[in-house]
Amino acid sequence: MFKFNFNQTMANSDYKVLLLNGSPHPEGCVARALSELERTLNESGIRTERVEIGIKDIRGCIACNFCRTHGRCVFNDLVNETAPKFAEADGLVVGSPTYYAGSNGQALAFLDRLFYSTGETVNKTMKVGAAVISSRRGGSTSAFDEINKYFTIASMPVVSSTYWNEVHGFTAEDVETDLEGLQTMRNLGRNMAFLIKAIRTEKEKAGIPVQERNSFTSFMTEK
Repeated sequence: MFKFNFNQTMANSDYKVLLLNGSPHPEGCVARALSELERTLNESGIRTERVEIGIKDIRGCIACNFCRTHGRCVFNDLVNETAPKFAEADGLVVGSPTYYAGSNGQALAFLDRLFYSTGETVNKTMKVGAAVISSRRGGSTSAFDEINKYFTIASMPVVSSTYWNEVHGFTAEDVETDLEGLQTMRNLGRNMAFLIKAIRTEKEKAGIPVQERNSFTSFMTEK
């Protein structure tokens, strides 16, 4: 089985990126891409932590709004365990394989609940976000777009690279031969580290941008 090593500690750094692996294969293609990104982040002074969500039993949101009054999801599982880690992180990376030109359903169910249940408890403004996608051949850009929408609705800057953040292959060994894909991961890591540090510097000087939340458009009328 393919193995790879990366540094997840970096105890001396107060910058942190949380990585979510939405693949059901903890040592598969997505994991190989994430490891390249993690190594680059670590080399850039960013500590990292990875959470495996693709191997967990994650159910979808049921729109019960329990989280609005209790500050946590009604289903007390990995989503609630991850929320405090999300709160302390400077950045979030979501990795997913491509299934039928879309992201893994478990990954999307997890993100639905994580972003919604932390709406009142985690200030996401200026946390940076990045999607990392793997595919054997096609459909990856649709999955890439799907994940980026979570960031753009939460005032989270999306980190870019020198190509779409994707790798290609059927196994982790295949990804080793995708030299451009791995290069894209390294460039993504450097860009993410730069953006995190730049945002921290400005935040310490001027704070984060004010987010207006008073208006909520609804075209429904009472009868």
